[in-house]
Amino acid sequence: MVTSGNKPNGIYIIGNESYEIIYGPEERAEIAALVNIIHPQQTSQSIRENLEMLHDCEMIFSGWGMAKLDEELLAAAPNLKVVFYGAGSIKGFVTEASWARGIRITSSYAANAVPVAEYTLSQIIFCLKHGWHRANEVRRDKAFLAHDPVPGSFGTTVGIVSLGMIGRIVCAMLRAFDVKVLVYDPFATEVDAEKLNVELTSLEDLFARSDVVSLHTPWLKETEGMITGKLLSSMKRGASFINTSRGAVVNEFEMIEVLALRPDMQAVLDVTWPEPPAADSPLYTLPNVALTPHIAGSQDLECRRMGRYIVQELRQFLNNGMLSWEISQEKSASMA
Repeated sequence: MVTSGNKPNGIYIIGNESYEIIYGPEERAEIAALVNIIHPQQTSQSIRENLEMLHDCEMIFSGWGMAKLDEELLAAAPNLKVVFYGAGSIKGFVTEASWARGIRITSSYAANAVPVAEYTLSQIIFCLKHGWHRANEVRRDKAFLAHDPVPGSFGTTVGIVSLGMIGRIVCAMLRAFDVKVLVYDPFATEVDAEKLNVELTSLEDLFARSDVVSLHTPWLKETEGMITGKLLSSMKRGASFINTSRGAVVNEFEMIEVLALRPDMQAVLDVTWPEPPAADSPLYTLPNVALTPHIAGSQDLECRRMGRYIVQELRQFLNNGMLSWEISQEKSASMA
């Protein structure tokens, strides 16, 4: 390994804004104490103009705005061993060439899962109170009106679609509430269900029985459009659907049709496809749609948690060569 003293050589390649919000002064200081940062922070564009900076680099610290690990960049970085990515999905920068070179990748996807789960929990509880319906009625009628009974959070049923990192955290959070949790995940086991105190069931049964359904399925070719109008139309009167996953997992045209016919339902959509929706999309005007601009993931100071995970990963890597959140090529293919 090419080192300066006893410390490996590293560089930040990351968007300017991402650098500021992910790696705060404390995180930068801790990384600098462990790694020789051989050049100032670079963006994906600036590093292309100065590829010679990478010659002695063994580690890249990054986040949103990472440069693609294509053959040109890899050729300029013969000593590169590992990328510490302080954000979620790595699909935007990994390549067949980087996998072939054996470049190790670790990501802060587990840190980014925390605010998504918190957002989801907030919306599950709010939807069980029919909070969006009530708030819209007050705004429209300028009065507090009598309303239909709400499900509430005692003895009701919450459906979680997919037990990835976020789904598992949401299930763990829901243990504090008096609700029954149904889960659909074809890869989950009864051991998983017992640990999380949930019931595994089919996708059709989950939608039919749940008062709220929360979607956490990654966007893969196999999952595109898996949430159909038929599933949504099977939901109980007054039920709610939450999507913090990816818009393409839902058949959006069919969802809009169902929501137009079922004003009793509520949809909370933090993601859409396309994103944002087209200017003439009914998602902007349907009264039973709450549309948020992809804010469930890490925002502002929450991003510092991702930088903190990177510091922890770095310490472990330098101590024993292990990475708790390492992403293999196989694992990457199954992630959003």
